[in-house]
Amino acid sequence: MMSHQEMSCCFPHDQAKKRPNRLVVEEAIVDDNSVIALHPNTMKELDLFCGDAILIKGKRKRETICIADSDETCQESRIRMNKVARSNLKVRLGDMVSVYVCSDIKYGERVHVLPLDDTIEGISGDLFGAFLKPYFSDSYRPVKKGDLFLVRGGMRSVEFKVVGTDPADYCLVAPHTYVYFEGEPVRREDEERLDDVGYEDIGGVRKQLGQIRELVELPFRHPQLFNTIGVKPPKGILLYGPPGTGKTLLARAIANETGCFFSCINGPEIMSKMAGESESNLREAFKKAEENAPSIIFIDEIDSIAPNREKTHGEVERRIVAQLLTLMDGLKSRAHVIVIGATNRPNTIDPALRRFGRFDEEIDIGVPDEVGRREVLCIHTRNMKLSEDVNLEKVAKATHGYVGADLAALCTEAALQCIREKMDVIDLEDDCIDAEILNSMNVTDQHFNTALETSNPSALREIVVEVPNVGWEDIGGLDQVKRELQETVQYPVEHPEMFEKYGMSPSRGVLFYGPPGCGKTLLAKAIANECQANFISIKGPELLTMWFGESEANVRAVFDKARQSAPCVLFFDELDSIAVQRGGSVGDAGGAADRILNQLLTEMDGLSAKKNIFVIGATNRPDIIDPAILRPGRLDQLIYIPLPDESSRLQIFKACLRRSPVSKLVNLANQAKEDIERDIERQKQKHHQFMQEDEVSEIKVEHFRESMKYARRSVSDSDIRKYWSFAQNFQQYMGSNAEFKFLESGVADNKFYD
Repeated sequence: MMSHQEMSCCFPHDQAKKRPNRLVVEEAIVDDNSVIALHPNTMKELDLFCGDAILIKGKRKRETICIADSDETCQESRIRMNKVARSNLKVRLGDMVSVYVCSDIKYGERVHVLPLDDTIEGISGDLFGAFLKPYFSDSYRPVKKGDLFLVRGGMRSVEFKVVGTDPADYCLVAPHTYVYFEGEPVRREDEERLDDVGYEDIGGVRKQLGQIRELVELPFRHPQLFNTIGVKPPKGILLYGPPGTGKTLLARAIANETGCFFSCINGPEIMSKMAGESESNLREAFKKAEENAPSIIFIDEIDSIAPNREKTHGEVERRIVAQLLTLMDGLKSRAHVIVIGATNRPNTIDPALRRFGRFDEEIDIGVPDEVGRREVLCIHTRNMKLSEDVNLEKVAKATHGYVGADLAALCTEAALQCIREKMDVIDLEDDCIDAEILNSMNVTDQHFNTALETSNPSALREIVVEVPNVGWEDIGGLDQVKRELQETVQYPVEHPEMFEKYGMSPSRGVLFYGPPGCGKTLLAKAIANECQANFISIKGPELLTMWFGESEANVRAVFDKARQSAPCVLFFDELDSIAVQRGGSVGDAGGAADRILNQLLTEMDGLSAKKNIFVIGATNRPDIIDPAILRPGRLDQLIYIPLPDESSRLQIFKACLRRSPVSKLVNLANQAKEDIERDIERQKQKHHQFMQEDEVSEIKVEHFRESMKYARRSVSDSDIRKYWSFAQNFQQYMGSNAEFKFLESGVADNKFYD
């Protein structure tokens, strides 16, 4: 920070007055009350350096003092400031402000600060030590008499007002400045609050937010643009997506940032049992919006009042749809009224609403990706005091499929974990909590880990979605299969830029086939864990229902959930139950099996490469699966999961027994030689049963010998020959060396083919 004398020498006050610069207000990237960002060229034009104090003038003769910072990503004609600075200037995003060099600012001797009464409800004790002391100890902060500023800490935020400064009007709070904090809390003068929802409070939907701002702010701020080019501004926007993604929050933020009149209509609220009253309520809402233009009419759950008229039997709903169509057609282009609708089920809305001139644009507010989840977590932890070990990037990676509401609940649960640890020092009978107790609470990484264990994404609760805890070390043998899976599944997820560089399309799916009990499901879980992807396991028969069309709807729902929780491994166990060859289902008069397969093929063809969804099918009956699902672009990789050979059996023994107490006299290599063609899982179960009966402390050689008496083969010679025949018939899918791969896997024992 430059001294007052240095600033006076560089920037004479009269010279500064001759160089005002008109800049457009833009949303801040760094949320600091005292810092604004300018492009380096703009700072050079104003003869500013980083850390210099500047005077900013807004509307209604409002002024504030800030510190200038350089930001190359900011446009030269823009200035980035946070919501606190914009509120003090009474400006909104897109407004113009004047920037002046403030060369006559001095270090403050005394500053009088008081909290706003409605922000300290339920807090007692030392507010200065909990909030103001950390706030002013960060840096030399400029303050101006009459300004409000927001301080976050102690699990909440408190607004303060600068009541007076010495020297007068504005100054810099230095280490020697006495911050005076005595007097009654200040009552709020107007309805505007610094904690109203704004663009800074929305994360994970930056692209959609930009689209909506173009459609809403441009017609309101610059209607002459549309008149000049002879284009009508949009009348309506339909926001659709899963619950909790921020549709309602988006509409409120736009209304607050643009200063528009905001009318919220919750669909069921306008319904009435009196004839004609529902339509009257709707007309009244539109009339009020036009009288207070510019305004936004937000209709939440619009599908409840505007269903498809062909599929509804209620006369009231049909009349409401007709009334809504009439009202939207009656909106004049110059009325400055925009209708925003929100729904979770866009396909149930009457098609007449979804045309140009009514809902002109439809914007998908989907599940946020990893970057979006990081933004949402930062927003919801702003008021929390986070420990140094908290890594929000790690939390964002571990929350696939979480929407904004789920992440908010996750942060709340982490904070509650912290509060539970402090319950012994909190007086539950007292109406207020001491500020020092609040300030002593730190949310740690362990609190977030505990919260993650108890929370699930709301959109995926009806389907089991998990990140498996099975790794490659849990699978013995199958080294060749592991390598193929890494190349097919793991590399596209971890290195998508390499596939894009060489113009390669990653594989969409793989089919595991082989005898039962050889590890097909375990392999699918392991590859999902290695990719840190969600894992959705579907048993084929689960999709089948007796109702016409429900089975196909179940297939669509499964793929929708997979898209929402991408990156995701979608595992279909017993694929032969839903992908049998078409036309071959005995007794299937309605063709349900064929319709399910057709839906499955359609969904696989519709998978986007950017979504990182990988489909794995597993079957013991590859010969009856429809060839259409095995072509390139669908399940284009066919991998045989063989019976284990000797080396694989040794690895399986080590994997299964690595946590078991095994006697040093047991030679697993010898056991692997003796245990040819045995079902290893059955062996393991017998070991546990034998130990429970004898209550011994370790597994000995005699235990293995005893269990061998009860073990049996689960795969017959005819089954092995059947898989061999299938591999021969589908060599074109597996490559020219299919026979070599099959023999190399260790299943082609000569005695089976004599």
